[in-house]
Amino acid sequence: MKLTLPRLLFLLASLLVPMSANANDAATANPQYTYYTLAPDITTNYVSQGKRIGYLRLQVDLMVADPSLIPEVEHHAPLIRDAIISIIGQQPEARIKSLAGREEIRQACLNKVNELLLIETNKRLLTELLFTKYLYQ
Repeated sequence: MKLTLPRLLFLLASLLVPMSANANDAATANPQYTYYTLAPDITTNYVSQGKRIGYLRLQVDLMVADPSLIPEVEHHAPLIRDAIISIIGQQPEARIKSLAGREEIRQACLNKVNELLLIETNKRLLTELLFTKYLYQ
């Protein structure tokens, strides 16, 4: 079989098409993580020992897998803020002040926020919820 120029071009084109299709599939399969910071910081209180009130200031970053989800997250920011404040207000002082307790609170916030957003948008919007500032008194 003799390779003529049209056959050679057809062969090269058939080899390149699957490669470019696989490259596009790989690009869409890899998420493009984006962060949204709740502003202003959340400042709330919790009940400490002796019925004193303790204060907690949080900066919360919300991670989504697709930048196109940011407008939806921004739209639901008041709902997200309320859920986090509600969870923190129910926590004992020992949990607020311990590293393991902080992680439990963060996971509880992530789960509750995703549950609420699923009800509102029919999508699980958040990949992660991070406390980037965590100050207590």
